[in-house]
Amino acid sequence: MNTKVWAHRGASGYAPENTLEAFELAAKQKADGVELDVQLSKDGELVVIHDEIIDRVTDGKGKVKDYTVRELKSFKANQTHPEYANSVIPTLAEVYDLLKPTGLEINVELKTGIYFYPDIEKKLLKLAREKGMEEKLWYSSFNHYSLIRMKELEPSVRTGILYADGIVNVWDYAKKTVGADALHPLYYNIQYPGYLEKTRALGLKTHAWTVNEEADMKALTKAGIEAIITNYPDKARKIIQETGGTGNV
Repeated sequence: MNTKVWAHRGASGYAPENTLEAFELAAKQKADGVELDVQLSKDGELVVIHDEIIDRVTDGKGKVKDYTVRELKSFKANQTHPEYANSVIPTLAEVYDLLKPTGLEINVELKTGIYFYPDIEKKLLKLAREKGMEEKLWYSSFNHYSLIRMKELEPSVRTGILYADGIVNVWDYAKKTVGADALHPLYYNIQYPGYLEKTRALGLKTHAWTVNEEADMKALTKAGIEAIITNYPDKARKIIQETGGTGNV
């Protein structure tokens, strides 16, 4: 089984993160999937943006939740890559429409750590059904209550717990407490003793973030993790091809 490449917020090393342009470029760079972030607008629509505040990535200011979709789309979302003059915040439905023909997997991160967006889990499941995307989706979050809720609403969904550092016995926690299908650790967590062996023994997958250095891409590929989440999908694809990509899986 080859290590997959998931483009972090799209090909965000080259195009404005979480925009249609970044996702389209990820497909062109032969990513296997994309990772994106979802919040709710003031009028309850699923919108794709990472920060709860729009200041960093757009020419506007304020909280995502305080703007309607129409208002959010009035801002340019090109602050990280000004050369993309027409980039705007997309809806999740627009991203699904763009990527469905490509067959790419999509990892949807629920941004529910600060604001507990009402019924966001139900809205995600409804949109997935409407767009016929259920088979292509993963759901992740740092708020593991959201992942438990997703499984309660639809047990067949695939979920992965996001975490950054040192959870004791993360494997049992993910499997038994959260009911997750994967671990989504900050990449250096795989160096903990027995990490890969325990993960595989429980049938969990590893999707590691955010892997931008080539040496780390090579090490993770050789370790045989299931997916590398990176801002540079073209670089990861090249390294996986050079190393054979099969690791120890």
